[in-house]
Amino acid sequence: MERLPIVYFSDVLCVWAFFAELRLAAVQRNFGEHVRLDMRFCSIFGDTRQKIAAAWSAKGGYEGFADHLQHAAQQFPEIKLHPDLWRSVRPASSLSPHLYLKAVQLSEAEAGAPGAFERALRMMREAFFLEGLDIARQDVQREVGRRSGVDNDLVLKFIEDGRAHASLDTDYKEAENLGVKGSPTMILNQGRQKLYGNVGYRIIEANIQELLREPNADQASWC
Repeated sequence: MERLPIVYFSDVLCVWAFFAELRLAAVQRNFGEHVRLDMRFCSIFGDTRQKIAAAWSAKGGYEGFADHLQHAAQQFPEIKLHPDLWRSVRPASSLSPHLYLKAVQLSEAEAGAPGAFERALRMMREAFFLEGLDIARQDVQREVGRRSGVDNDLVLKFIEDGRAHASLDTDYKEAENLGVKGSPTMILNQGRQKLYGNVGYRIIEANIQELLREPNADQASWC
């Protein structure tokens, strides 16, 4: 059975992508082998200091942004964000954890460890949003990898020889080519359908169900 491809772009420092993991879990739980998630990265927090200065300088800077995240989290009572996020814990860039995670993704096949990337990605987000750790730091990344069962020596090999850099560059360029404007963005139907940001599960479900009902890529979905 050919599975429905879903290309999913996110930035590991984006709180909406963290919240959306609940919806991704529901997609995997309810559609299982009918869908294939292709996890990619986009650069939203590539330079966090510049981003906060540009978007939040008139709204309280880092403190204002931190307040905004805590307010947004009220929509998800099952999630308790760490109080130090963007107050005293301010990762400089998402590029660093993205690079580490791309190396984990590349190492999966060689290590014979299916699911290692998704597990490490989930735990990297939890390390930041729930534990308040600076995941831009390489020592933190390696510790998260160790917790998730990753072979850090193997991961380092993919960083040292440049393959992780190349894979991350491909993700960023593909996000740009597909018109990804933010995180998270779900791409379906060969780019015809884009679900961006805080999209409810029922909307995601309806789009997937319609494409599974009519898998012909030459026919645009009514959804």
